[in-house]
Amino acid sequence: MRNSKKKILRVSKKRSPEIKKNDENTSDEDIISNLKIDMLSEDENISDLESQSIKSIDKEESDSIEQHSENEKFVLDDTTDNEEENEKINKETSEMSESDEYIAGDSLDENDLEPDEDNKTLSESEETKTHYVVGVNGKPRKILPEIDPIYDSDSSTENPINSVGNIPMEWYDDYPHIGYDIDGKKIMKPAKGDELDKFLENMEDPDSWMSAKDNLLQQNVKLTDEELEIIRRIQMGSFPEKDFDPYEPTIEWFTGKPEVMPLNATPEPKRRFIPSKWEAKRIMKIVRAIRQGRIVLGKSQVQKPRFYNLWSEDDKSREEHPMHIPAPKMKLPDHDESYNPPAEYLLTDKEKEEWEEMDPDDREKNYIPQKYSCLRNVPAYNRFIQERFNRCLDLYLAPRIRKNKLNIDPESLIPKLPNPKDLQPFPTSLTLSYDGHTDRVRCISIDPTGLWLISGSDDKTIRLWEIITGRCVKTWEIEDIVYSVAWCPIREVCAFIFSCSNKVGVILPTDICDDEVALSTSQYVTNGFNSKRNDEKVKLVEWMKPSDEQNKNGILLFIQHTHDKTIKQVTWHRKGDYFSSIAPDAGNQGILIHQLTKHQTQQPFRKTRGIIQCVRFHPIKPLFFVATQRYVRVYNLMKQELTKTLQPGVKWISSLDVHPMGDNVIVGSYDKKLCWFDLDLSQRPYRTLCYHSKAIRNVVYHKRLPLFASCSDDGSIQIFHGMVYNDLLQNPLIVPVKILKAGHQIVDSLGVLNCEFHPIQPWIISSGADHTIKLWT
Repeated sequence: MRNSKKKILRVSKKRSPEIKKNDENTSDEDIISNLKIDMLSEDENISDLESQSIKSIDKEESDSIEQHSENEKFVLDDTTDNEEENEKINKETSEMSESDEYIAGDSLDENDLEPDEDNKTLSESEETKTHYVVGVNGKPRKILPEIDPIYDSDSSTENPINSVGNIPMEWYDDYPHIGYDIDGKKIMKPAKGDELDKFLENMEDPDSWMSAKDNLLQQNVKLTDEELEIIRRIQMGSFPEKDFDPYEPTIEWFTGKPEVMPLNATPEPKRRFIPSKWEAKRIMKIVRAIRQGRIVLGKSQVQKPRFYNLWSEDDKSREEHPMHIPAPKMKLPDHDESYNPPAEYLLTDKEKEEWEEMDPDDREKNYIPQKYSCLRNVPAYNRFIQERFNRCLDLYLAPRIRKNKLNIDPESLIPKLPNPKDLQPFPTSLTLSYDGHTDRVRCISIDPTGLWLISGSDDKTIRLWEIITGRCVKTWEIEDIVYSVAWCPIREVCAFIFSCSNKVGVILPTDICDDEVALSTSQYVTNGFNSKRNDEKVKLVEWMKPSDEQNKNGILLFIQHTHDKTIKQVTWHRKGDYFSSIAPDAGNQGILIHQLTKHQTQQPFRKTRGIIQCVRFHPIKPLFFVATQRYVRVYNLMKQELTKTLQPGVKWISSLDVHPMGDNVIVGSYDKKLCWFDLDLSQRPYRTLCYHSKAIRNVVYHKRLPLFASCSDDGSIQIFHGMVYNDLLQNPLIVPVKILKAGHQIVDSLGVLNCEFHPIQPWIISSGADHTIKLWT
């Protein structure tokens, strides 16, 4: 190529006043015709000019055009007033816009030169940013803005491509996404409708028959025309590819003509044409076995196992358990078990004597090492059978599965209970002993003021004690053994009742009350003799006046029962007018309720279920608790019906007491169990306490403090903290706080027979079979 001067065109677009006025009607031809062209000269080769297509463009000059000629480039300035030259430029640019001879790769198009309707309102600053350069073919080419790869509205990134690969998509069934894109972001599952939504969508979408489900993207994808054509050709039984020719001529890599030299140049071995003699021998062996009958045709050749597994029913081999333990291996023999052991392993005479004197279980080894000159002099092993037997025991008794032991701290299993020191006050030590009875003391009772104590004993006496000093104030001689005493719960009435044989008596202790209280109590008890009583169909009891001598002694009346059975217990109602007497062996008349003011007696039960052990009145509600040998039945006295049956689960109930608030009951039994019942919770025990080693004789609640106790034939008294909360959702708190021992001696297998809490102080008084009464404070 020849060298020539290179003249560079710097083109800037300046709008004429007319174009500025009417931007909407301007065209790219007008824009090109009003270009401002500056000339810069430079000597360069034409080849360098053709290779350089893009030049630097100033920000203020928006469009540039380079025009080529064969030898030179002319520099035109838009500021000149030469109209003829401007018209020539307009004609050339209009011809370039109309021509279609564009080079592949150019971005200039007719649509690019025409203003878009949406972009008509662009400001002048935005329009001046458009760049034009001269292409390789010498025609102007518009430089478009660079494409942002992160631009979200690109059609290629509308649907993110799943990059999980060819894996089962069932792995993502439990996840909210179906995979990840190339950036590592989760591709969420598309919304799915029910079958009705799918049906409506198929009916509304006319292209639904052309779509298929993409398992990778979990959505329906519309098939292209090419894919539909492939499916159509497959349905018709044709080849999927349209241009596939099944009858094209084959390329004969190997011709059918025999060659002089083979391709592999290896002749056939001779053994391929001679039958194998080893196969013939094998066949003849099978033939002989068939002739001899050792092989029966048509019969299964499965051999039964010679040995069977004793620990499983099936003979199939099972897979080993993950925690399988292999059978223990036999111990390898030591050096001293050899027939010719070294001299240091042989025992001396003294060691042999010591070994023979030792117990067989204490011996380190159960044999003595011996030495023989040769192996044929070794006698038969005399402990062979015993050793085999021990080995069989090792295999039989060895565990086959390893059991992991739980590493649990034993202290964590113990419930966290408060410190007993934080639950004080409660009785802790023996303070006073009341001595005077000559036989076992069966019953005690404390008056409501907490000053006086009465006790009944097998020595047929009732004694009145002053609690503070331990002084015996008065003694009453009774005809028979006193089984029960109970002080009237009303402070205005200074009297107590007792039971002996089939009688119940009422005594007024005149030595501890003034004349006014004694008179009111006497009238309260004896006014019933003046009241008119209806004749009963079946006379249950007889209200009798005592003799003059008994009246002087303080006895106000006797209640003689018609049956001749022993009355074991008497208990008061909270109002002090009613009391009940229990005779377990009296049958239907075992439970009777007496009214003291009217001298009336009623039989609440026509038939009793089981042997009656004890009864209690509810402290608040009109409920009556009856404890039989196995159950505790709760009766409503107003409705005269059975309300609830408590099931302690013990063999023989011995005692019963009701909490002062009335919602909880404790039951003691002769089988050493104490049961706490929550009446609002269940008919089963809330807690069962087993702290005594022998039978429980009595259980009792404190009237004011959160304490309860149990006494037993083991000579001890268990003190418990039993807090009952007003919140019904919170369970009672039961904590054992103290064991009172060394107070009573055990006589004829009988220990503490009865115990009673002080009504005010945190004290407890107990009576035992050792003829004594103890005060614990």
